[in-house]
Amino acid sequence: MADYDLSKTIIPFLDRHLAFPLLAHLAETGIFPENEVQIAQYELASGTNMFDYAASLFRQIYSNQEVPKEFDEKRQNVVSMHETLQQEAQAVLDVIENLDVAQSLRQDKNQNLHYLKEHYNLTLEQITALYNFGKFQYSYGNYSGAADYLYHFRVLSTDADLNLSAHWGKLACDILAGKWDTALEELNTLRETIDSRTPSSLVPSGNGSQAVDPALNQLHSRTWLVHWSLFVYFNHPQGRALLLETFLSPTYLNTIQTSCPWILRYLAAAAVISTPTPSSTNSIPLSSRVKNAVRDVVKVIQLEGSQYFDPVTEFLMQLHVEFDFEAAQKALRKAEKVVSDDFFLGEFREEFLESARCLVSEAYCRIHQRIDIGDLSERLNLPRDEGEKWIVNLIRETRMGQDAKIDLEKNLIQISRPPQPIYQSVIEKTRGLAIRTQALGAAVARPGIMSTNANTTTTVS
Repeated sequence: MADYDLSKTIIPFLDRHLAFPLLAHLAETGIFPENEVQIAQYELASGTNMFDYAASLFRQIYSNQEVPKEFDEKRQNVVSMHETLQQEAQAVLDVIENLDVAQSLRQDKNQNLHYLKEHYNLTLEQITALYNFGKFQYSYGNYSGAADYLYHFRVLSTDADLNLSAHWGKLACDILAGKWDTALEELNTLRETIDSRTPSSLVPSGNGSQAVDPALNQLHSRTWLVHWSLFVYFNHPQGRALLLETFLSPTYLNTIQTSCPWILRYLAAAAVISTPTPSSTNSIPLSSRVKNAVRDVVKVIQLEGSQYFDPVTEFLMQLHVEFDFEAAQKALRKAEKVVSDDFFLGEFREEFLESARCLVSEAYCRIHQRIDIGDLSERLNLPRDEGEKWIVNLIRETRMGQDAKIDLEKNLIQISRPPQPIYQSVIEKTRGLAIRTQALGAAVARPGIMSTNANTTTTVS
């Protein structure tokens, strides 16, 4: 399963602190040797102000060595810096938390800065102390405290670049604190900011690169956002549907195909999980994009199969393109293990399996008129008795019951459906042709951005 683990691929697009949960998960699953995971955790922690955590990891890895004295020296420097930054930030908070000041502030930031300067001699440089102290708190793991200071800074500051950096920091804080509703709001706000402007610095600081071309830099920012959003979409109650809405939109689908095709695993998994099942309890109406997600995702997988392929995407390919049920059955067995070991998907293993079985059943019934229940149970990787109960419940509780009749004496399912009108067949085969033609014409007409990945060069329109 180590061959299918995406941690090494995803971590370069995350902040150091966001990478800690992934490494902790790897330590639990045992996919990689424990010593290797501990070394990776230590290297990450060494770049932060979490010295106690780094020292404990050092003792675990190098049990026969003394902890370097530099940890104590850094700790003393951090304590001194903490006192200085806290005093500077508190001076600003004392002003803005004053009830009279709070009532006098308006939506216009420039007007607020003028008011604070005139009445309290508070400048933009002093307000930046909130950002500095929030960033400092984040560096040693006080995420809730950091989120508060970054929020107050963003309310007052007119510095576009620092505001954007505070957006990224606030999103990371909300993710690490498990505040999923707030994190979703922050994610949506950050996405709107990235999509609406192309400044010289859209990617969060610390990535070690600076794109010159604004459009290419915007592509990098969206790539980072796609990876960070996985934390939110796979923890928020409506996250899977929101993931499909976002990732299947032309802008972000283009980003995935260009910069991070491995995200297709999560796109495919979300499409499968969102498939209605007899036990589904989601009462929220689904959009047409979510309803047709499996079909749309399969098309993308076909296009990007040479760039990324794993058991999750292979399952959909074998089922909906090759119609090879034996291969789909084998792929589903592997996909179950991949989903179980994946940091983002592990909690959805049972939902994924049930929805996948529904997809197999629908596809199998679509191309057969007489189906042996025992044979179908085998296709679903279920024991015969359990499979029979599951199939009977599926037919009774879903729309399949309109065309399928169960003959328990013969242990068969009889499928009787009216023939599809010829015009409907034409519509199905030409669906989306106009949109694809328009997109192709636009791509040919306009010069693109050339982005070279490991194996291919892709044009981003």
